[in-house]
This record gives sequence, structure tokens and C-alpha cells, in this order.
Amino acid sequence: MDLVNSSGSDQTSCPTNGNKNGIINCAAVMEPFKVLATTLLSLLLPLSFLLLARLATAHYLLSVADNLTPPPTSFLCSLFLYTKNPTILHFLVSLISISTFANLLAINITLPDPLTRRRLYAAWIFLAVVQVCVGLGIEGSIAAGIDGSGFGQERNLFCRVMFFFGLHETTLFWWRTVVKPVVDDTIFGVSRAEGWVEKAAMGVLYGGLWWGRLREEVEALVVVPELKRELMMGIGVADFVGWWLYYLTVTIGTMRVIKGLICTVAILTRRIVERESRANDEKV
Repeated sequence: MDLVNSSGSDQTSCPTNGNKNGIINCAAVMEPFKVLATTLLSLLLPLSFLLLARLATAHYLLSVADNLTPPPTSFLCSLFLYTKNPTILHFLVSLISISTFANLLAINITLPDPLTRRRLYAAWIFLAVVQVCVGLGIEGSIAAGIDGSGFGQERNLFCRVMFFFGLHETTLFWWRTVVKPVVDDTIFGVSRAEGWVEKAAMGVLYGGLWWGRLREEVEALVVVPELKRELMMGIGVADFVGWWLYYLTVTIGTMRVIKGLICTVAILTRRIVERESRANDEKV
């Protein structure tokens, strides 16, 4: 997503009062702030999966215990956490996941330049809504003491590994299409090139979040519908969406790994062919 300001200039606005050192000091502050902002906002997507898993857990607990009274929380948290219907977060995460899947299939939709600013405004709204939903949901789940890691079941190792890669790929897509354009426009006013520091920071924090919470709790998305099916309970639309999102993410991870292997084989094959060609030329 290429976003440019109205003047087309790639200069950042920073008060310098004619002092060249001011430009250097401003850049030294803005770049780390950009890395921090993009990294933290990128984690909203994996946190959304964590929240959806906790929502599935809450729905299951309320279903097996009809006389269970939800712990007291704020009205908004209760409305978001204890509804048994799909929430807006289900729709937004599904949209990002489907877009990532389409991007891996090289189904790219090119939008005309006049829509560039509209895409930026849409990214602003998208990011704000996800942030509010995650904030309310996580706050409510902590207040209610909901933990999705207590089911005692695990997917097979293949699914867990592919989900890890799939969620990372989806997070990268979320970072490129929503988070980075918003942060770049806010701080610099123009689009900036992707930096390896941002990717590395996001990868490290994503790995920490996965090891600390996601790897145990996210499987509630598929365990809850299976438990309901075994207990002959009704499987709601929200349960189906969570189950579908889990396996869509597994599919994305599988595609990412396959494409990576194909690229690796292609590079190795090309190098072997070039080496053999040089050897034949030397013989001649």
C-alpha cells in the first residue's frame, strides 16, 4: 500500500530552527518510536486470536452451566465477552485472514490512485476498532478469570507448527496493509520502506506471546466445538467461525512453508545450473 502526502515530498516535518543537528536528533527519536509503535500495534492481531479463544471458552462455560452467573464486569466488557453471537472482531479477523490467504494465492486487487487516501482512512478505522475490541475483551477476560488453556487437549504437532507460521504470516500482512501505513502517515506523513529492525522486533515479541500464551490457549478455538459435538450440544455460529479461522490459519502456514521450500529449491537449482555452465565454459 503506497501512501503519499499531498505534496509528494518524502521529507518529514521536524522543527529544527535551522540547526542540522536538530534534524539528526529528531530522526534519532522518531525512528525508534516508529519501530515501537508498529511492533506493539502489530501484536493486536495475535491478541485478537487469543481473545477469540477466550470468548469460545466463556461461551462453553456458560453453555455447560446454565445457572452460572457471569462475574461482574463493566457493561461493555460483559456485552462483548458473554454474547453467544459472532462479534465484530470475528468479522475483522476473518477479513484479514481471507486477505492473507488471497495474497498468498497471488490474487492481488489493484486499486486506483484516487482511492489511496480512502484506504488510509479505512486503515485508521480498522485499527481503531480492533484496538477497542481487543482492549475491552482482554480486560473482561482477565476480570472474569477466563483462561483457554484448561481443556487438556492439544492438536497434533503439524497443526500447531503450521498455525504458528500461518499466524505469523497473517500478522505480517496486517502489519503491511494496516499498521505500517497508519504509523508512517502519522509520524512521517509519507510511506517509508520496510525495515528489518521492525520485522525482527515483531518476530521476537510474537514468539514471546506465542510461547507465553497463544500456544496453549488458542487451541480452544477448535477444542470447544469438538467438545460441544461430543456432548451433543448446539454449535453456534461463533464456534464455527473460530474453528474455521484456526484451520484457515493452518492452511496459510502450510502454503507459506510450501512456497518457501519451492523458492529454496529453485534458488539451489539455479545455482547448480550456473555452476555447471561456468564449468563447461572453462573446459571450452
